[in-house]
Amino acid sequence: MLPKFGDHRRSPELVAGAGAEKMFLVEKNVRRRTKTTRQTRLSVSIGTSTSAPPGLIGSALHQGKRKTMFLKTELQWNVVIPAESLDAKGLILQKAIVVRLLDDFAKRKATKDLGYLLALTTVEKIGEGKVRQHTGDVLFPVTFSAISFKIFRGEILEGVVQNVLKQGVILRCGPIENVYLSSSKMPDYNYVPGENPVFLNDKMSKIEKGVTLRCIVIGAKWLEAEREFQALVGLHADYLGPVP
Repeated sequence: MLPKFGDHRRSPELVAGAGAEKMFLVEKNVRRRTKTTRQTRLSVSIGTSTSAPPGLIGSALHQGKRKTMFLKTELQWNVVIPAESLDAKGLILQKAIVVRLLDDFAKRKATKDLGYLLALTTVEKIGEGKVRQHTGDVLFPVTFSAISFKIFRGEILEGVVQNVLKQGVILRCGPIENVYLSSSKMPDYNYVPGENPVFLNDKMSKIEKGVTLRCIVIGAKWLEAEREFQALVGLHADYLGPVP
């Protein structure tokens, strides 16, 4: 008879080493939690940008409501465990389920609705397993909470310049590798060619490779085949440009 897991009332912190085999659970103290909606937006202060990785800051006003890039979401995925990983006491099996869930989570990378999947925070429930007839593997429905990162039009981002072209620059903002800043969206900046090309304005503010830029999101596009986003940004607002 397969072990059955009930609700997890304690919040396990998932700790990862060099590979999935090194992941283990560290039980934390019981935390009182109130019910949240299926998807809750987390508040992120722009003033804390110096302590956050580039691209992981900012907020935006969208249809009169403030939006942030970080989403807290509750998901339910099916986790398949090989028959040899089953354990009568359930402890080894529970660990195998969490390790497989983490591996699946890392491979998923991003979704159109949630953006980039950053961290799996809490395993809420592991349901009763169902045996697959032909293989003997067991499928467990797992409910868990996760943090994702998605950009919205009008948000303020910080990104690092990866390449400088005559038509504009390519930045990386957090997990988003293809963020394009067109030269037409850089008021007062002029292209200066050379071995290390730059964009320069009258105040000697320089945009070159390796510089961190604060910019505003104009639009974003989801690429299904690559499972990633592309974004178009600009400097046409106050307090935008190279970050000292």
